[in-house]
Amino acid sequence: MDGPNSGEPGRPDGAWGDEFAVIARLAVRFGAAGRPLDPGEVGIGDDAAVLRPPAEGPLLAATDLVVEGVHVDPRVSSPADVGFKALMVAASDLAAMGARADHALLSVAAPAGYPLDGLAAGVAEASAATGCTVVGGDLSASPVLVVSVTVLGSLPGGPTPPALTRSGARPGDHLFVTGALGASAAGLRLLRAAGEGDPVPSGPAAAHRRPVARLAEGTTARLAGASAAIDVSDGLVADVVRLAEASGVGLDLDEPPAADGATPAEARGGGEEYELVVATPDPQRLAGAFARAGLRPPLPIGRCTGRAGEYSLAGGALPAGGWRHAF
Repeated sequence: MDGPNSGEPGRPDGAWGDEFAVIARLAVRFGAAGRPLDPGEVGIGDDAAVLRPPAEGPLLAATDLVVEGVHVDPRVSSPADVGFKALMVAASDLAAMGARADHALLSVAAPAGYPLDGLAAGVAEASAATGCTVVGGDLSASPVLVVSVTVLGSLPGGPTPPALTRSGARPGDHLFVTGALGASAAGLRLLRAAGEGDPVPSGPAAAHRRPVARLAEGTTARLAGASAAIDVSDGLVADVVRLAEASGVGLDLDEPPAADGATPAEARGGGEEYELVVATPDPQRLAGAFARAGLRPPLPIGRCTGRAGEYSLAGGALPAGGWRHAF
């Protein structure tokens, strides 16, 4: 054994050099994206980041993984797409709480020769788009690409109202989704079916490769008195049932709005959406708040009922659907 790790020592002759050269280059790239650190805060380059807690209210934390062959198909997504998606899907968990994404820790395990420059470019784009600053993380060699992102956030507007949860919905609440569904699943289907050079509609392709965390929508819903929310990562059917189970309510759902090019089945269970499902007792207040914020109007998809455990779709039984990891 040549070092403290239990594998063969790395060779510093790749396109990026050894891990310390990579970290130095990432620090420069990420320092130009996101929000600047406050005086006294410490970001990339030390043993730990030093960050100021929110001035008022709680600190929120979420983590997510993107694994090659599970969450992304390298045949249809570039390294930059993977980096962009990795930060956005973690930020989406904070969006579902009505929170802002402030800081992120990025850890990457990648095969030798993987184009880290491209992946970092995508992370930086997502950082700039969300205002979420990458302040640290880790690097490792691995036979398969794994990207782990932990995001830390706060509640814009202060701690009142509190963070949205899955457990706050009540019978009679109206259910909305922040956008039409199925675009990501349709995009993956179309991208995989396309031959070399064949055009793929930009909307579905972008929805799959570059999902967007609905941070503004989550904050707007929280401040407008929404009772509960969840992001659609595993498919509408799976995720809205999770919300209903946590809240102890039933569901009376309409057919969800399908995005252009998506099938009804993809809209119900396609997953990888990152739109938000929002429950509210006051739909007019929610719609008005979205309009004043310049956001797309929320789309109605049904109501919560007092019949816990009973779920219907368009008058019939709610079909099973959505993604579950098997272990």
